[in-house]
Amino acid sequence: MNLNLVRLGFLPLVDAALPILARELGFAEAEGLDLRLVRDMSWATVQDRLLYGHSDAAHMVAPLAIATTLGLGRPAVPLSVPFVLGLNGNAITLRPDLAAQVTEIGGPGDIRTIGTRFAELAKARRDAGEKLRLGVVHRYSSHNYMLRYWLRGTGTDPQSDVEIVTIAPPFAADALASAEVDGICVGAPWNSVAVEQGAGVVIATTSQIWQRGVEKVLAVKQVRLEAELELFEPLMRALYRAGEAFVDPEKLDVITTIMARPEYLDGSADAIRRVIQDKVLFAKSYPSVRIPDFMFQHREAANFPWVSQAAWLYAQMAEAGHVVPSLPQYQLAQGVFRPDIYRSALGPIGATLPGASSKLEGGISGPTGVGSIQGRLILSADSFFDGQSFDPEAFIKLLK
Repeated sequence: MNLNLVRLGFLPLVDAALPILARELGFAEAEGLDLRLVRDMSWATVQDRLLYGHSDAAHMVAPLAIATTLGLGRPAVPLSVPFVLGLNGNAITLRPDLAAQVTEIGGPGDIRTIGTRFAELAKARRDAGEKLRLGVVHRYSSHNYMLRYWLRGTGTDPQSDVEIVTIAPPFAADALASAEVDGICVGAPWNSVAVEQGAGVVIATTSQIWQRGVEKVLAVKQVRLEAELELFEPLMRALYRAGEAFVDPEKLDVITTIMARPEYLDGSADAIRRVIQDKVLFAKSYPSVRIPDFMFQHREAANFPWVSQAAWLYAQMAEAGHVVPSLPQYQLAQGVFRPDIYRSALGPIGATLPGASSKLEGGISGPTGVGSIQGRLILSADSFFDGQSFDPEAFIKLLK
């Protein structure tokens, strides 16, 4: 059988699981694809590889797809996101001495209280002329925007009270260990690496900040996606099947072994297993703790690219001063997420398809049935830690 070549760039993170499993478990081949995965070390390289045609698609932090389309930091190249690869999976980790000042070591705490204590610490350090330095994986990353959202909501001004710098995920633990930074917000398994080295203590997870925060996505150049649906829709179906496998407990051992291989995460199988089981190691020599939905995959239409997710990210870009908000730009940002293509690709295999393309983010407090085109869809709580919700239509009114 002749297979169509698809090259996909990724970073060594657990939420690269779906492309990896699509290849290794045969779902891509079953869709007629020769899926070749290219491992990179930074999001900037993943972005460059996609833009210059060295890859056909990418595992990418969601806001970077929007930033690329808007031309932030470089000439604009429209990207499309027809599929979400996962929700959450990140954590905030501080040096042990600092963590001891804001939380009870070894387990999850109330992140409002932790945030308030952190604000006091940050302001004291600022006043002493030594701002706390926090590392995120990219300027335009969900890590950055989730961290900032939590800081603002608990009394820290991310613009003036702390310094936020960029560190590639595989080097985040080393940066913490060498005291280049005081804290990191990074994806799994790199927080675990820092904890196991004794370099850091987890003080919060992003799932505690926003229970259903959009994280990694499948990014494709818009012009290619629309011109070659016969190539990318089979890729999406393979990723969907990989998601089914990822949430199957009987496949845990196989998946862990695959993910730990040198060409993929090249890391601890135990750390990877913990993440897949929604367990977090908060501190060295403490037992891991299960955090429900720490990294949310597949279930409840988790792979659906809600336009309202893109809208929230744009609002955070505006809050951070990364964009001067305007209605045309806001509409362009929302258009990056493509629920229409998700439906056309996955409808034929019986995937549950939401009827709406946008929703009130943070507005679901418990299991709620929502309209669907096919299948029955119940969404669980998607709350923000501060009890707020985000209405894309209300944000539009602020721009008019």
